[in-house]
Amino acid sequence: MGRFSIPKLGILLLCCLAAVSEATYAKYKGPKQPVDVRIEDLMSRMTLAEKIGQMTQIERSVATPDVMKKECLSGRGSVPAIKATPETCIKMVNTIQKDSLSTRLQIPMIYGIDAVHGHNNVYKATIFPHNVGLGVTRDPQLIKKIGDATALKVRATGIFYVFAPCIAVCRDPRWGRCYESYSEDHKIVQLMTEIIPGLLGDIPGNSKKGVPFVSGK
Repeated sequence: MGRFSIPKLGILLLCCLAAVSEATYAKYKGPKQPVDVRIEDLMSRMTLAEKIGQMTQIERSVATPDVMKKECLSGRGSVPAIKATPETCIKMVNTIQKDSLSTRLQIPMIYGIDAVHGHNNVYKATIFPHNVGLGVTRDPQLIKKIGDATALKVRATGIFYVFAPCIAVCRDPRWGRCYESYSEDHKIVQLMTEIIPGLLGDIPGNSKKGVPFVSGK
């Protein structure tokens, strides 16, 4: 039986490790890979059920560990408990995220919440007048400050995405959500969009045009 020298054996082991690493390397997990390369690699690995799951928004109450492990879903919804504290919300979001990251492809979950005029799902959070009332102020800088205050409260509960603002121009009160419209005058609604930089932070002057700004607060 032939014998390998130690240097040759070491080289062989390195080659085997390199082959295994190459076989298990997922481009979509590489932060230095171009975005389109990461997307193409991830999509090629996904089953039909996983793709459907990524396009599905489920309510918090049904986001059980079993559901989150079977498919990668986006969540939003009701309060985790009566008089929910920030700690309760953080625990809920972290638990759902942990379940998402335990899936086969480890795709993180995006948790969104209705915080249109303050973080109203959290006990004792500051609630502001609804949009129909805020529009009456005609004060875009005040609206921006409200967005800033809302963002601070939302981030404090471990959530990074809100279903706001509503910039509908309601001209027919028969629509059941007219209270979410700042005004029937589109010019006033345009002024009130100052809430967006309030929520996200001001877009830097060197920010690439046409690309959503998500690097702020």
